[in-house]
Amino acid sequence: MFLLQIEDLKKKVIEQAECIPSFGLRSDEICNKALEEYASKAPDAGDDSSAALVYDSKLEELESAIDSPLQVLYMRQLAFIREAALQKFRAASRTSEASDYEAMLQADAQFERQAEDATREGSDWEYASDRMHLQAVMNELASSGKKITDMQLKNAQQQSTAMQFLQQQQQMIQQLQMQLYGQSSPWNIGVAYRVPDTNFNIQGAYQQGRTNVQVSCVPDEYASLLGPNGFTAGVGPGNLGLSLNLSI
Repeated sequence: MFLLQIEDLKKKVIEQAECIPSFGLRSDEICNKALEEYASKAPDAGDDSSAALVYDSKLEELESAIDSPLQVLYMRQLAFIREAALQKFRAASRTSEASDYEAMLQADAQFERQAEDATREGSDWEYASDRMHLQAVMNELASSGKKITDMQLKNAQQQSTAMQFLQQQQQMIQQLQMQLYGQSSPWNIGVAYRVPDTNFNIQGAYQQGRTNVQVSCVPDEYASLLGPNGFTAGVGPGNLGLSLNLSI
């Protein structure tokens, strides 16, 4: 009977990857019933010490034969429980409601509660090593998350420092311009003049308190399209062109 029960548990745990509630209690019931059944059918040893030793030895062998496959399933149960606790930690650490430390405490408490529920009472089953492994993984994840956060903060600080430096440099340039050229004017003026019947073009510009004059020889390639006198005949008095750009 107990072999069928163990086989049923094995199918659920190994093949279906199912975490069985109260696995420790169910394992303990299977083991105790098997031992009680054996004890009820075993002959009474009476005062025979050698027979009593044989009886005790057979009882231990039977318990070991039942306990071993159940312990294998128990280890698989711990793996399921550990993974569920790790998922809880990851979900809690992603929210702003709980810190990494609080998330670790919650996940560890869940693992301890479920692992204790899966442990057979009176056996040598233990989950301390699995718990330590879970805590080490959570510490590593929390440390990695902290490193990423610190790196993001550091990059943000570096960008802020760079922007402040550029702003300071811009202010220094503006101050030097004011010292060299005086208060800059908001007026930007450009003037262009083509000497009639020539290819000479004179350009003048006034921008940020500085004046620039440029003389160039530029053929009027579109003169034939604008009549016999070219472009110069189409501009206002004095063949003068004027552009105005006001920055406020």
